Amino acid sequence: MEIIKGFEAAKAKLSREGTVELGKVSPRTQQRLNEIFGRDITAAEAVTQILRDIKEKGDTAVIDYTFRIDGFKTNTLEVSRKEIQDAYSQVGQGLVEALKVAAERIRRFHQEQKDYLCHGVVGKEWGQLVRPLARSGLYTPASTAVYPSTVLMTAIPAKVAGVKELIHCTPPRNNGSVPPATLVAADLAGVDRVFRIGGAQAIGAMAYGTQSVPKVDKICGPGNLFVTLAKQAVFGVVDIDALQGPSEVLIIADEAANAQYCAADLLAQAEHDSLPQVVLVTTSTRLALEVQKELEKQLSVLPRQQTASEALASRAVIAIVNSLEEAIQISNLYAPEHLELLIEKAESYIDQINNAGCIFVGELAPVPIGDYIAGPNHSLPTGGTARFSSPLNIADFIKFIDVVKMNKPLLKKLGPSAITIARAEGLEAHARSIAIRLTD
Repeated sequence: MEIIKGFEAAKAKLSREGTVELGKVSPRTQQRLNEIFGRDITAAEAVTQILRDIKEKGDTAVIDYTFRIDGFKTNTLEVSRKEIQDAYSQVGQGLVEALKVAAERIRRFHQEQKDYLCHGVVGKEWGQLVRPLARSGLYTPASTAVYPSTVLMTAIPAKVAGVKELIHCTPPRNNGSVPPATLVAADLAGVDRVFRIGGAQAIGAMAYGTQSVPKVDKICGPGNLFVTLAKQAVFGVVDIDALQGPSEVLIIADEAANAQYCAADLLAQAEHDSLPQVVLVTTSTRLALEVQKELEKQLSVLPRQQTASEALASRAVIAIVNSLEEAIQISNLYAPEHLELLIEKAESYIDQINNAGCIFVGELAPVPIGDYIAGPNHSLPTGGTARFSSPLNIADFIKFIDVVKMNKPLLKKLGPSAITIARAEGLEAHARSIAIRLTD
């Protein structure tokens, strides 16, 4: 990991200015793209063609791209109820029980949020109604790892919000099956229909609707570059949650912090893939050096050693600053997805944190406990967007409808002012719409 000393150097290194650039792929992915489409093509161009074909041809295009990209040929895109029920016998009972515990806590957290957030009211003059979305689409990636936790985190708040129908898309394996753990999680979370469709074709199918896949109102869930580009392209046709980037963690640690914990938590993010950003901001030079040694030690026994090693080599920083105040200033500037406070009296610093997706307070609250089972959502803003956006939550699955009510005395009181404003804007018909009621 690169070590940076001093507040100004850390500030310069960890400032996130400008926009996130989408579209870069590895040489290997570029070669695969060219093979699939038969010509030299960018990721954005590929996504545009996929979406256009799905909009025009529906299931035919989905099936074609599923075969060309995922290597699976089928005319049955939807996962049957029998496949979902059979999935329970294909995973260990221990995992089923663990998913039930996680589902219960996630459901309870979001129900509490609903209780204090989602209250409509209609008074004498105005009001606001709260309505859930009718149908929401969920996407869960599947590459070298399986993500049943992501299914729970996206589906449960939607169901708690009152979404009537949940459509779930996830990539099939080469034999066309969906990982059993994913299906079990979908069933526990209350997903209504599951489709074995991945990538941009899944986003297109949910956005435009096909013969098999119903059109949704909103699409939520993380994915690779092609999923992200597709979500960006269909925004406006449907709503989306966010354009998720690589995972990231920033740890603020003081002299008393445990170097083993710091290293373990940095590696927990680094093992995702080669793109995560892992940052340690500390007031202790001794701790910084100990964490470096501990990283080497723990990295040597990780199954995903190569992946984590690549992330540490390219996107890892240790910043040494003079005080916790400077560390918090750096964190608020960086606006991390995950923020760990491995400092004494950690809870007393919460009020100073303005920008973070989720705050993990104290040495007993590592990020992975939030990833799986704490209760708050693990779908968090990345890339510095925690400055202005929030974790996935109940509000993502509801909409507000304003209500205006008027009686004759109130119209007589307010109407003349409204007429004056309308005529100032040059909209005489607006003014007359009100005036005709005042003279009636």
